[in-house]
Amino acid sequence: MIQDQATALRQLVREAGVMTQAPRRENFAQVRRACKVVAVTSGKGGVGKTSLAVNLSIACAQMGKRVTLVDFDLGLANVDVVMDLRPTSNLSHVVMGRMRLGDVAVESEGVRVVPGASGLRELANLGAAEREDLIGGLAALEATSDLLIIDTGAGISDNVVRVAAAADEALIVCTPEPTSILDAYATIKMIARDLNHATVRLVVNMAESREEADRVSETVADVSRRFLGLTVDRLGFIPKDEHVARAVRERRPFEAQYPKCPASAAVRGLGRMIVHGRADRPVERDGFFRRMARALGAGQEA
Repeated sequence: MIQDQATALRQLVREAGVMTQAPRRENFAQVRRACKVVAVTSGKGGVGKTSLAVNLSIACAQMGKRVTLVDFDLGLANVDVVMDLRPTSNLSHVVMGRMRLGDVAVESEGVRVVPGASGLRELANLGAAEREDLIGGLAALEATSDLLIIDTGAGISDNVVRVAAAADEALIVCTPEPTSILDAYATIKMIARDLNHATVRLVVNMAESREEADRVSETVADVSRRFLGLTVDRLGFIPKDEHVARAVRERRPFEAQYPKCPASAAVRGLGRMIVHGRADRPVERDGFFRRMARALGAGQEA
């Protein structure tokens, strides 16, 4: 079964250039200049990771950017639930060779969404070769996007860490709860093991006040600097806002349903910093697929 899926995925990658006119492997530097890849991840579930990925995607799309959101939470995907989508196909159809990656994408709120596959054992337990083939298909999405946002799974599994490390930016989401802070640090520690890891940025969600968010982000940044030698960018925070829970019950992104609420204003601020970057941006790196393939190759050799 796995062998059949791997064969189908390799065929998919070979066809990707025809589907979306993806650049050839030697031209990935051009993709990197055109598309920024941001992985949204967290050390534990229940901190609002998927909500941030969805609403951040919408906010950046409203700034005129071509945004693609990929639900890469392999096994517990729920971007479709947050956005009230009812897709007829998802990543499982790609893995099983029934559809091409570009064909499962749907448009919503100005964002191109690639739905994930909840509870699919084959996706959640992909081997290194199969995972590499699936990531390869994402190169075609890079070629037609300004911003590629990946909603990873929660935790520090091999899938999560490698995707986050290979992105241009890894957005670590945590709340002021002590367990969430510890789990966020554990995630940062795992990502930092990759010598070519992403720029790590921290977002504090559900903060009661700016002061509380500053205490949390300062703690994580200080510990990361002292024990990992890693600079963590304190990107900002999202305040605790009743409109967020209300939007979840209504199965609508709060940025679309309540654009004037405090959480929406905060997300737009985060989006502006991601879209426009900062003066201390690192030097340009290779394309996402090349970094991902290199990371997977290293994993196979270990």
